[in-house]
Amino acid sequence: MLINCMPQHYIPNIIKAMKGVSARLLMKEFGDDLRSKLWGGHLWNPSYFVATVSENTEEQIIEYIRSQKRK
Repeated sequence: MLINCMPQHYIPNIIKAMKGVSARLLMKEFGDDLRSKLWGGHLWNPSYFVATVSENTEEQIIEYIRSQKRK
C-alpha cells in the first residue's frame, strides 16, 4: 500500500485508523467466518513497517504494487 501524507501527520495514527476501520468493515461483512480462523480473535498484528519514498523510486514502487497477485 502506498500512502501519500503530509509531514505533520503522525504515521502511527494513520496506521491505527486504517487497521481499525478495515477490521470493523471486514468483521461486519465476514465476522463469523473470520473469527473461526483468527488466532486470538485479532485481524491485524500490532506491528507494521513504514518507509519513505523518494520521487526517484515512487514509480518503481507503484509498479511493484500493481504487479502483486491477488489470491
